[in-house]
Amino acid sequence: MKSHVKRRTDPERAQSRRNQVLQAAAVCFARSGFHGASMSEISKEAGMSAGHIYNYFDSKEAIIMAFVDLEAEHVTAQLRELQSKEDPLQSMIDEAPRHIDENLDPEYFQLPLEMFAEAARNPKIAAAMRATDVAAMAEFRPIIKRERERRGLSVDDALLDGRIDTMVSLFHGLPIRALHRPQLDRNSLVEGYRVAMKALLLT
Repeated sequence: MKSHVKRRTDPERAQSRRNQVLQAAAVCFARSGFHGASMSEISKEAGMSAGHIYNYFDSKEAIIMAFVDLEAEHVTAQLRELQSKEDPLQSMIDEAPRHIDENLDPEYFQLPLEMFAEAARNPKIAAAMRATDVAAMAEFRPIIKRERERRGLSVDDALLDGRIDTMVSLFHGLPIRALHRPQLDRNSLVEGYRVAMKALLLT
């Protein structure tokens, strides 16, 4: 009986430990970057030995890959939420302020920026991020196509790809713009995004 309970609870304990490592790594990566943060720094932040961390992640790259997976889960959750809306396109326009605030928050964008930078020099991370993007677009594109068709708007393949790539680029670029211009006016930015999103989605 005891061994049965142990087998059942061990995966929960392991997941808790993995989360502990990831939380510590997030702090270290935000502070020092992927390459600047060492496994010893992460182990100290996590309050466990480096050897113990290797029970859950066999390398720092494996930790980075875990963050790629977490980002994919976040995007999937957002897409499922969008899918449930009565009018997904109008919802995207109306909820632009929330998504803008997320992308202006350093606690939100520091890790994604590190992942983009790492993908530029690490083919394995780049391949993983491309795969998550392909999966996300496989859910996102049909929503846009369906809702544009419902409105009698063009759903030409090239047009759809251009509109979607432009929208994604707008949000990916926002943290970089915020870093360059920290004094930017949030309200005028929201207005600009709403204009752009309306043009991209509803014309």
